[in-house]
Amino acid sequence: MQPQPDRPELLYISDPLCAWCYGMSPVIERVQQEFAGRLDVSVLCGGMFTGPEVTPIGADWPLMSGALAQVTQVTGATFGAAFRALGAAGRYVQDSEPPCRAIHAFRQLRQELAARFAHQVQQAYFQDGADLNDAATYAALVAPFGIEPAEFRQRLASPEVVRGTELEFAAVAKIGIQGFPTSILRVGSQGFVLARGYQPYATFADGLTQALEQAGS
Repeated sequence: MQPQPDRPELLYISDPLCAWCYGMSPVIERVQQEFAGRLDVSVLCGGMFTGPEVTPIGADWPLMSGALAQVTQVTGATFGAAFRALGAAGRYVQDSEPPCRAIHAFRQLRQELAARFAHQVQQAYFQDGADLNDAATYAALVAPFGIEPAEFRQRLASPEVVRGTELEFAAVAKIGIQGFPTSILRVGSQGFVLARGYQPYATFADGLTQALEQAGS
């Protein structure tokens, strides 16, 4: 199911390695359910850790580990012992490209379930300490969605998906996103920034409803 050209579209711009995005993803999933028929939801990946930012987690762990409690307090998201052990060990390489490529590939197959899959990827990382740099990780994640794991691994490695992910990063950069998550409502040629950062569902839904009404949708 692809987005309808005449229907408002919520662009949820995030990154799989972003802890605040992990907290925001359930809000977006609920929006997709509650506003079904009124708008489409598209998950776009920004590439928070790419190029020179691809470094072992140990370099960021002192600051990151201190922020986890705040993310939990504000969003209710929890971080598993396996992820904390991964961070404390410090060797895991933070690279947004592989999980973003997986979400990009999944979106081509199951656009309407991309928000749910993106959250599953985040849960695998932040709860279970899964290696998101390993293509095998996604085999287990796509199977419950009815996608054949071996075929998905082939798709992940295809030049089309690799290039498409690069173009997605470039498109997000062109929008001028300053941080993740960012939520934008697109109505025709107009765009409305709904939220920069996390918002609870009630606040977000209220802002979204007002924006839709102002846009006449």
